[in-house]
Amino acid sequence: MFPSNFLPLTLEAFVDIINNDNHYQFLFISLIMIILFSLKGMFLRMFKGKKKVHVLKTTMIFLLIFALLGCTAQKPEKTSKEESSNKKETLTLSWPRDIGDMNPHVYNPSQLIAQSMIYEPLISYKEGGELKPALAESWNISKDGKEYTFNLRKNVKFTDGSVFNANVVKKNFDAIMKNAQMHSWLGLITVLDKTEAVDEFTFKITLKEPYYPTLQELAVVRPVRFLGEAGFPDDGDTSKGVKKPIGTGPWMLDDYKKDEYAVFTRNSNYWGESPKFKKIVIKIIPDAETRVLAFEKGELDLIYGEGAISLDAFKQLKDSKKYKTSTSEPVATRQLVMNTTKDQLSDLKVRLALQHGFNKKAMVDGVTSGVEEKADNILPENFLYSDIDSTPIRYDVKKAKAYLEEAGWKLPSGKIVREKDGKVLELELMYVKTDPIQKAMAETLQAEWAAIGVKLNITGVELTVQIKRFKENDFDLNFFSNYGAPYDPHTFVNVVSKEGFGFSEAIANLPMKQELNQQIYDVLRSTDEKKRKELYNSILTTLQEQGAILPISYIKQTAVYQKDVKGFTFPANRDEHPFSHISIDK
Repeated sequence: MFPSNFLPLTLEAFVDIINNDNHYQFLFISLIMIILFSLKGMFLRMFKGKKKVHVLKTTMIFLLIFALLGCTAQKPEKTSKEESSNKKETLTLSWPRDIGDMNPHVYNPSQLIAQSMIYEPLISYKEGGELKPALAESWNISKDGKEYTFNLRKNVKFTDGSVFNANVVKKNFDAIMKNAQMHSWLGLITVLDKTEAVDEFTFKITLKEPYYPTLQELAVVRPVRFLGEAGFPDDGDTSKGVKKPIGTGPWMLDDYKKDEYAVFTRNSNYWGESPKFKKIVIKIIPDAETRVLAFEKGELDLIYGEGAISLDAFKQLKDSKKYKTSTSEPVATRQLVMNTTKDQLSDLKVRLALQHGFNKKAMVDGVTSGVEEKADNILPENFLYSDIDSTPIRYDVKKAKAYLEEAGWKLPSGKIVREKDGKVLELELMYVKTDPIQKAMAETLQAEWAAIGVKLNITGVELTVQIKRFKENDFDLNFFSNYGAPYDPHTFVNVVSKEGFGFSEAIANLPMKQELNQQIYDVLRSTDEKKRKELYNSILTTLQEQGAILPISYIKQTAVYQKDVKGFTFPANRDEHPFSHISIDK
């Protein structure tokens, strides 16, 4: 009636169900107990005598124990150990945006954190601004500062096994220079004259004129990092995309689903120290609150970066004592740029009045939950050449009102806004409407400046609109921040002097603007360290004293991670990934 193997298969399926379902385990044990106790009376009649009854009872107990063991000592314990072991070899974190197509030579939507995992620079930027060998073992600079010769590492391979050498370095530089205008914000690109593969492992660049930040700019995450030969499109123009992300870095992209996740695995060909993890999983979670919930559920090991979660949420997680938290050294300064080409802001006294007219420390502590600290200088003092001698502008309402009076802005009787020559002292502050910190600070300034007779209108806009209006000089006041290490201070002062980015236009009415531009030109081409320091001190002090840039707070990166995560440190390079030394306790 049934096939010969029916019973074994049925028993096997039954055992499998029992082994993997707690509900069926309970039913099975109950059934065994009912059968045994139902047969107890029959067996007692069959077995006479104390000795036999004792043997019977012992047998029944043994059968019951055997049934219990059969349902408990099974696969789940082994699976749990395997899952635990796998977890220790995988780091899971979140990111607010999709990682992009991982093209080393373009910008958004490719994310810096992921690009830095795959692609490496010639030079590495370390703590205190120290420049260390990366893909270049060493380098030489000519006396005139125009020629840089790099001795490349000889044991480096790309993830596809191909050799890293001077020819592929040149191919990458050629691709970048095909679209030089795209990268003109980087000073090196504008002064690069030619490149040369001297031999297999020697590469040389020649500049049109000396440019001291060359090595620093070779350490940035994009665009000067290196794609393997097989990743290039047929025409060599990477601005249109790459065939696949082939780099020399410690990680390679293994699995990816747009807007959902990216899985990176170790590069078996990596020339440096092998990462402690086999995998890094980046889950794309756009909403900050959702990221926090996922972390609290244990679905994430790490939340890292600027604005990854709100500073309130960071403080709450820190105060809970359930997790580890870290804050970095200042990575940039949150600033307010005042447009000197606008009538009301063309007067230094008005600009100084606005700076004296609000309680900076109280605002920063309140809005950032004490994570950030008030900024007295335009650039953080932990940056190269940024520790300048200048007197911070203190909170002083009386002085603010006095400056406005001296500038001719009077407060008519019965009115709350100052006037001059029939015009009211009314300004607009533009902020990114999705940025809660900018919004809260704008509202605070609006209230505090009202107390000194200044009407501030605050306008929330999209980031793209903010950038467009800034470049077009269509604003009164605007939030801004510098670029961080390894870009500053040279990139910041370059933008201050170079037209087309908005900053130079905004401070065009400074009386010493032409002299300032000349100093910036000179400092970027200086080969004398002492002269360079003197020039930077003069440039940054002048910008500070002219009050067109109002330093608000020092921006810091935050990280919150589970207690079994160890070895987390913030990289010196603001945009570099932080995974080099992280591991999970076993």
